[in-house]
Amino acid sequence: MATTVTAKGQVTIPKRVRDLLGIVPGSQVDFRRTADGSVVLTRADQERPASRFEKLRGHAGKGLDTDAIMALTRGET
Repeated sequence: MATTVTAKGQVTIPKRVRDLLGIVPGSQVDFRRTADGSVVLTRADQERPASRFEKLRGHAGKGLDTDAIMALTRGET
């Protein structure tokens, strides 16, 4: 997807990219340069939700048996 830079250095982020990242008017974005020199656009104002594995990090909690832990791991709850 290509876009044109205006005289003020502004660009329009393509709708497919805005939809993918959940960018709406007022959203903050961040541009980061990677090791290979390319630039990556990310949402800067939104915390990424914890994965189901990050939610289990630490301990399983009191009262969970093996079946309940496995169901959580598989995303069945």
